[in-house]
Amino acid sequence: MKASESYRNRIEFLQGTLDMLILQALQWGPMHGYGIAQSIRLKSSEILQVETGSLYPRSAPTRATELVKSKWRLTESKQRAKFYETTPKGKEQLASDHKRWQQMVQAIAAIMEPGKEQT
Repeated sequence: MKASESYRNRIEFLQGTLDMLILQALQWGPMHGYGIAQSIRLKSSEILQVETGSLYPRSAPTRATELVKSKWRLTESKQRAKFYETTPKGKEQLASDHKRWQQMVQAIAAIMEPGKEQT
């Protein structure tokens, strides 16, 4: 596999994972982009660092607008910001993504830890 293909595969994997993490973060309540990034960073014990600039393009495609809705509101510091929350379709997508993620984790564990019983 060429380096460019490997990079593209990594980006596609990360983008799918980022979508799932954004939907999960929004389960904790409506948030603006910076709040989503901070939530992911804090909940992951600062292992996952998401740049807010990488979040905004995720909300632009038509598919995303079916999963997430937005509304302009004031932040705690009285600045105007777009707050996002999941739609019912977004909640369904999160459940589906979570199931697929669990299957992926089990498959990787089976390879990385052969002989260990999978649940």
